[in-house]
Amino acid sequence: MKKLLPQHNASAISHFSFFISDLLQAVFPSTCAACGRVLTIGEKQLCVHCLVSLGSTNYSDFADNPAERLLLGLPHLAAATSMLHFRKGSTVQKVIHSMKFHGNSDLCLMMGQQLALDLHRSGRFDDVDMLIPVPLHWLRRLSRGYNQSMLLCQGMSEVLNLPVSHGNLVRHRYTRKQSLQRSATRGSNVEGAFSIRHPERLAGHHLLLVDDVLTTGATLTACADALASVPDIKLSIATLSIAD
Repeated sequence: MKKLLPQHNASAISHFSFFISDLLQAVFPSTCAACGRVLTIGEKQLCVHCLVSLGSTNYSDFADNPAERLLLGLPHLAAATSMLHFRKGSTVQKVIHSMKFHGNSDLCLMMGQQLALDLHRSGRFDDVDMLIPVPLHWLRRLSRGYNQSMLLCQGMSEVLNLPVSHGNLVRHRYTRKQSLQRSATRGSNVEGAFSIRHPERLAGHHLLLVDDVLTTGATLTACADALASVPDIKLSIATLSIAD
């Protein structure tokens, strides 16, 4: 059995921990991932100004929203949404870039929690019972250090208390970055790039496919095509943002 510390020793350690935390914050202050301002007490990852400026699409509240219309016709599709507007030079773009290109894994988790709250508030996704991230090829995951979509799912799981599917939907072919492709070539770039490793683990579930940005829908379409072979599923899609 673990031996408990005497109360006065535990209190001293607690005070010392707070002292070290305050000292580190004074020497290496945390800054906003979007604007670079020093964060104040109570702020996490983003300052209040940037958090408010993210805005919301409110797409989760209604069917036939722009995200859903873009993905219309995907097999087994039940619903789709995107929480934020992605515009060049916007706070949302800075957040996405911090998540994908600056190693900010904690921001990925936080934004996943925000996306989960958005879905929970709408009620349109209440019968989803499994989260599934858009996968990265292992070479790109090795280069980046993590899959931002997987971390979004982990943050969502903390709020929604849903399991995250690991290693079932896989990207078996390395592809060029979609952001560097013309709209006309994005579909062919990812066509056939995904496969299902353990379809029996997905069968019968209402899956929520999660990604960071919805642009043309090519990547999500390729994922949905791979998932179409899984029996008796429903598919919903949620992305953190949608490109305007």
